[in-house]
Amino acid sequence: MNEALVDTLRLHPPSVIVIGASAGAVDALMQLLPPLPADLPVPVVVVVHVPADRRSALPQLFAQTSALTMCEAEDKMTLQPATVYFAPPDYHLLIEHDGTLALSVDEAVHYSRPSIDVLFESAAESRGDRVLGILLSGASRDGALGLASIREAGGHTWVQSPETAQVAVMPRAALELAPHVTLDPASMGRILADWGTRRG
Repeated sequence: MNEALVDTLRLHPPSVIVIGASAGAVDALMQLLPPLPADLPVPVVVVVHVPADRRSALPQLFAQTSALTMCEAEDKMTLQPATVYFAPPDYHLLIEHDGTLALSVDEAVHYSRPSIDVLFESAAESRGDRVLGILLSGASRDGALGLASIREAGGHTWVQSPETAQVAVMPRAALELAPHVTLDPASMGRILADWGTRRG
């Protein structure tokens, strides 16, 4: 199955990877992100539910284990390959048609700001079928609708297999809504690393 997914990515490469997670996010991302190569040809945009009243330490945490550039997203940033952009606390993060990021203080979605749905839906709207959406461990339904919108636009959609998630509510919500590829995070990382080094 993994080899088939690598081939699928080679035949229909995404221009951006968007990832959403909540409870259990650090464990899942620690398996997914470190294998990715330093020359990954696409940007990675990540929403993790973090408390609104404290600074996120995620970019610093993952910079210690990954070859990719890690940063906290800022308004009007231009997306660059081999870079991971984390949504800042208390802001929705969106991808614009011109390849830049936008921050929003619109109302929370599923009690969350940043919202995974907001990121995923903006990616589907701006990039169409050139998106790989990944939904990981979490305790809410945030991300299920957004991942379905990526699938409807023709993009790739992966969900952490519920039995491997610290909290399976989020993966199960996505799978109840639409069929998606299910994988453990380590396999996701290996597939993307293989694609990143063998693309073309």
